[in-house]
Amino acid sequence: MVAAVRRGCPIRQVARDFRVSPATVSHWVQHAHGQRLDRVDWSDRPHTPHQTRRTDTTIEDLVLQLRQELRQESDLGFYGAPAIYEALVQRQVQPLPSVRTIGRILERRGALDHRHRVRRKPPPLGWYLPRVAAGKEELDSLDAVEGLKIKDGPLVEVLNGVSLHGGLVASWPQEGCVTSAAVIDALSAFWREFGLPGYAQFDNGTIFQGSHAHPDLVGRVSRLCLSLAVVPVFVPPRETGFQAAIESYNGSWQVRVWSRFQHRDLAELCERSQRHVAALRRHRAERIAAAPPRRRFPRRWQLDLEQPLRGRLIYVRRTDGKGTAEVLGQSFAVDEHWPNRLVRAEVDLGKGTITFHRLRRREPADQPVLRVVSHRVRGVLAEE
Repeated sequence: MVAAVRRGCPIRQVARDFRVSPATVSHWVQHAHGQRLDRVDWSDRPHTPHQTRRTDTTIEDLVLQLRQELRQESDLGFYGAPAIYEALVQRQVQPLPSVRTIGRILERRGALDHRHRVRRKPPPLGWYLPRVAAGKEELDSLDAVEGLKIKDGPLVEVLNGVSLHGGLVASWPQEGCVTSAAVIDALSAFWREFGLPGYAQFDNGTIFQGSHAHPDLVGRVSRLCLSLAVVPVFVPPRETGFQAAIESYNGSWQVRVWSRFQHRDLAELCERSQRHVAALRRHRAERIAAAPPRRRFPRRWQLDLEQPLRGRLIYVRRTDGKGTAEVLGQSFAVDEHWPNRLVRAEVDLGKGTITFHRLRRREPADQPVLRVVSHRVRGVLAEE
């Protein structure tokens, strides 16, 4: 090949003749550049050795032992790779590893003071709710997108919803502000069509949770969930991760529906939103079908906001520096040894208790009970 190129034959023609790529021809032409063909070393093997030897385990253990001894007892205070090398020389250790080898041993065995960030496996979806994390129950998340304005038209807000496992989405654009009554109407229609999940998750806005003016007030949306045996879940404010699914869909809806078009009026916006939701449901059909099953919506159900409270409310909260958490507008002492940490507070309306569970992302399956508090929630309808 090289001889043909040197005779003036084009590289591409040589590549076709020898049935190789032009890059291969160029490589060998460059390899033989400036040399007679009978004096070129045509070998093309890597310069690394075929076999490498790892330091014996006893030497590695001795390196770690010396590092610990020097760190605790050395008058000089040096305990890095050079200091360990000098200590090995004094002990006449054979074979004697080099300073670079000692450094690699320390890094491989995790003994360096400066360590790389450990990338841990993320917890499962809904890890703070055991039945959701196990895939036995579905969770619907709802949130509102505010601050939208149709050109030469009204102010608009949109209520969005998405299921955690199935990715089943829904959007309800409306003029003005989203109210608790609008949430009730939207959720009732959505659950009638697709069935009831085990949990419904919200942020701590008044349209979802109820008024914050007085303690023990249970809002209308919570009462809707309780009347259908759906557990309302309120996630901690200003915490990342818990609302990731609904926040992702909020952003997606704004990019793919709101920002793509110039809407003439609310009706046109609603039509485009419905078309997008229907297309996304078709796109996720397999995922929706594989999600945990939903319960059938009761046929003769009617919402009675004055009926006695039954069921559970769940609040995911972060304790303060003294280990107390705020639930239902009141502060409860949880554990002074668990400050600034996550807890799950389960309010049992029938038993009149609040059970606090410890939560850790690193150990999502370990959720022991920290404390059980007796607390009877007043059955007063929230003013919203």
